Amino acid sequence: MISTNKNSKKKLAQSTEFHSIDWWLLACVLIMLSLGLLMVLSAGSVVGERDFHDKYYFFKKQFAFVSLGFVAMIICIYIPRKFINSIHYLAITVTVFLLLLTLTPLGISVNGASRWLPFFGFSIQPMEFARIALVLYLSYFLSTHQHLGRTFSKGVIPPFAITGIFCLLLLLQPDFGAAVILLAILFFLCLAGGTRFIYLALSFSMMTTLAVSLVMNSPYRMRRLLAFIDPFKDAQGTGYQLVQSFYALAEGSFLGVGMGNGRQKMLYLPEAHNDFIVSVIGEELGLLGITIMMSLFMIIFARCLRIILGQKELRDKLTAFGLTLIIALGATLNLAVIMGMVPPKGVAMPLLSYGGSSMIASLICLGLILNYSRTVSTEEKITKKNAAFHAF
Repeated sequence: MISTNKNSKKKLAQSTEFHSIDWWLLACVLIMLSLGLLMVLSAGSVVGERDFHDKYYFFKKQFAFVSLGFVAMIICIYIPRKFINSIHYLAITVTVFLLLLTLTPLGISVNGASRWLPFFGFSIQPMEFARIALVLYLSYFLSTHQHLGRTFSKGVIPPFAITGIFCLLLLLQPDFGAAVILLAILFFLCLAGGTRFIYLALSFSMMTTLAVSLVMNSPYRMRRLLAFIDPFKDAQGTGYQLVQSFYALAEGSFLGVGMGNGRQKMLYLPEAHNDFIVSVIGEELGLLGITIMMSLFMIIFARCLRIILGQKELRDKLTAFGLTLIIALGATLNLAVIMGMVPPKGVAMPLLSYGGSSMIASLICLGLILNYSRTVSTEEKITKKNAAFHAF
């Protein structure tokens, strides 16, 4: 009888309990969305007035994107976990199909790259959703094939092959930066999933060699690389965007010139409301505004880390980690670009930059992470309570 009671208590302690979502994470996300809307209103007003005779044009579209994304986030918060764990193959298939469509006459070409598809008067960028599909597949494969993780043929080739298909389709658009991000997601998830480091090191060496070859054999990519190395050498040409970003950040100083008073958005800084919106934040809100923005991101990532560590199942841990990685890589690369630390890659700042696909995909990621925040290990909670009791 005593043994039975002990076993039942152990099972109860190890059970998973559904509870309220992480309100701290949700609050930070809402603050970031509000900041993003204000900055899109400020940064996009001049271009909106020039191109569409409506200075609120980009703000109204961004508000619609945020609204759609918020609905998607709420759905993802309460969607059954069983459904999330069953759609990895469907997500991969649909995303590959959409990426293939971008290479057909249906694809919308902008600046020589066919990355968008028309959708009810808007345009969607399948690449943004390819990241989520890849995370769902990799977390499934790495968690259910743990016994194969140390073998090359069965534990390494399948996830690398799926990622390779995505990267090939992205390079055909072309979208070199997006392919690099997918490879980074693959590397970190495989590292977290237990793949032997020697396989990852060899694969990383091969991918680096291929990336260097692609850059060296592409005049366009070489120009961007040279502009990154010394943007002021061709400040009115290939280095123009990065130089204007530097001017915006320098002009902002500590407190900024004031919301709406920035000058670089006056048709000096290209993509001011999109990829370089952080430069506008730096100019108008100064170092203080950048610090607040980065602090919010740090809180978001800290709460995400807490959620990841609180999951009992390996698949849930890997999925939450991969979704967090999508947001973290986007934010890190965007900041690196505007500060001239990496070549311009056309990476949007999550939750802030103008764009429907990026906004909706980011909110889907955060909605799923908040879904995982609703489950914690009861055993972990009991341990924490006991620790607090003994400390007292």
